[in-house]
This record gives sequence, C-alpha cells and structure tokens, in this order.
Amino acid sequence: MINNLNRRSFLQTSALAGTALLLSPSLFANNKAKPKNIGIQLYSVRDEMKKDPLATLKKVAEMGYKNVEHANYVDGKFYGYAPKEFRKVLDDLGLAMPSGHTVMNGNHWDAAKNDFTDVWKKTVEDAALLGQKYVVSPWLDVSLRKNFDDCKRFMEVFNKSGELCKKSGMKFGYHNHDFEFSLRLTSVKVYDIIMQNTDPNLVAQQLDIGNMYNGGGRAVDLLKQYPGRFELMHVKDEIKGEKENYESTILGTGIIGVAEVLKLATKSGGTTQYIIEQESYQGKSPLDSIKADLDWIKMAKF
Repeated sequence: MINNLNRRSFLQTSALAGTALLLSPSLFANNKAKPKNIGIQLYSVRDEMKKDPLATLKKVAEMGYKNVEHANYVDGKFYGYAPKEFRKVLDDLGLAMPSGHTVMNGNHWDAAKNDFTDVWKKTVEDAALLGQKYVVSPWLDVSLRKNFDDCKRFMEVFNKSGELCKKSGMKFGYHNHDFEFSLRLTSVKVYDIIMQNTDPNLVAQQLDIGNMYNGGGRAVDLLKQYPGRFELMHVKDEIKGEKENYESTILGTGIIGVAEVLKLATKSGGTTQYIIEQESYQGKSPLDSIKADLDWIKMAKF
C-alpha cells in the first residue's frame, strides 16, 4: 500500500514503459497467458478522487482497468457516495471492486461483549454491498504492537473478523507496510507473528511488495517462506527516494524485479488478485503513471 509517511497522515508514462520493454525483452512479448485479475488501488490517484471521483473513475475505466480497490471509507460512505450509490457508479462504468481498504483498530472489538462493535459490522456490511470479496485492513495500530503477547492476542481478533466476513461471503485480509519486517517483539518479526497466528482460511494476506523494502523485507523471500498464503498483491516497483530510502515508481523501471515476483506469486504464492499501486510519480502525473503501469503489466508474462 502506501508509503509510511503518506499513510500515517492519511490514518511516470508509456514512454517509460517502452523503456522497460527494451530493458527486459525476455520477460515480455507474445504473452498468451490467461488474463489475470488486475486492478488499481485508488490511492494512486487520491488527489484526483478527492476532486472529482466520478470523472477519475471514468478515466481509469477508459484506460482499460476493470477492477479498482478503494482507500476511502468515511462515515459509511465511499468517496462521498453511499454504498449502493457507489456500487451503481462502478456498475455503470463496468468496474468491479473485489477488495477495499478499511483499517480495523482495537476499538472495533468489544472484549466485554466478545463481539465486534456495530461500526465494524456496518463496515463489513457495506463492503458486501459493493460486491467485495475481501475486506482488507491496511494498518496495525502502534498500540497493538507494543509487545509480543498483545500482538499475538489481537491476531485472534483478525480470525474473528474473518469469521464475520465469511458470513457475508467475503474474507478478511491484512496489508503490510514496512514495520512488520523491521520491528521484532521478543525477537520475532511482527510479520511472522501475523502469519503464524492467523488462519489462512479466514485471513488473507495482501502482500505489498514495495512497502516492505523500507523495512528490509523482500517479496521473493516471503513468497518462498509462506507459499500459498498471498491471495492478493500490491504490485509496485521502487527506486531510491528522498523522504524515505525507497519510493514507488512506474512498474519495470525500478529495482524490485517485479516480473520475477509476479511469476513466483502465480506459481506458488496463491495470488489471484493483482492490484497496482503507485504513490510517488517523479514529476509525472498520477493518471499517466497508472496508465504506464497497466501497459507494463499487460505485457508481463506471469
């Protein structure tokens, strides 16, 4: 998902894509692979969605995107639209929303009642109205990762959220940033605590292959360590950044080796949903950047 600085305050062009083709010809061309579920995380065009969500979604659809993933659910509305209204907007544009991001915090669980609050229940209900398959929480609050026992205990709430989502035909999911790989609790990485204490039948993992770079994580390593566990992926590329060590860039122009990651994810990662996300643009417009990203991934063989 998003780089840490942006996420904490919030909760490039086809020419470059052509350059990527020249750089890695063996990875592309004559691609007759079965079409994948490819989407765009709308945080990539967050400013445009804030100004005019309908016009922005029209442009996204015109580019050729079929799936979108939201990052804006506020007071029971998606980008200012009630759930049924937003579903109609998507339907009219030929867009689907298999997944969406809504942070689940500790205050969404009432320990005294051993149940979720009405707020979280409505969140799940609204996600179902949009036709989502996954309700993804893209953050683990600092208060929930202060020590090993508390973090492990909250993973049971993750599992319970999975049970709740299952009642509506969906699955709960978690999306990583970087702290999961840099922070250890009793010598155990937070990401390992998450992976080892969540039921894969109830909790899906959305592997953000870019965010982890700033925490020392590498996607290929994770895919090999936990095969079959990553139903969703945030597809990103990274370059050296200014505010952070790394920042996202157009697919195929960075250092991650995205094509290799995609191949492994398809082969053994269990990945079915590929969601492009780009949060930094190196002077290019966000819309031009995500068009170049889509052009690249359409040519990638995976």
